[in-house]
Amino acid sequence: MPKPSKILIVEDDGFLLQMYVAKLELEGYQIIVATDGEKGMRVIKKEHPDLILLDLLLPKKDGFKVLEEMKNDSAIKDIPVLVLTNLGQKEDIERCFALGAKDYLIKAHFVPSEVISRIKSILESGD
Repeated sequence: MPKPSKILIVEDDGFLLQMYVAKLELEGYQIIVATDGEKGMRVIKKEHPDLILLDLLLPKKDGFKVLEEMKNDSAIKDIPVLVLTNLGQKEDIERCFALGAKDYLIKAHFVPSEVISRIKSILESGD
């Protein structure tokens, strides 16, 4: 049996974090969490998750910085990142894609089941 995909959730909102952990574990994923950008980077380098669900507005180091650091590190730059944030400005979205994000979802516009189906499609496409 294939081992479950490992997903890192970098999110500082405790309620949202717990909800996504619960929903993704139900889907059979192995979940790791980080509540700030610095911890997120440490976990990415140590665990090499299969996918990262990344908030942009984070304590200590924001999601843009995390994306930037990932892009400049050949060991982790190919890990797919799905940005899940409240920031909806066109320039924020473009900046994330320029930094290598695979997808960009605005929290208010997506219910968890839609986020999970995006996660599945990114993991299944394997790119």
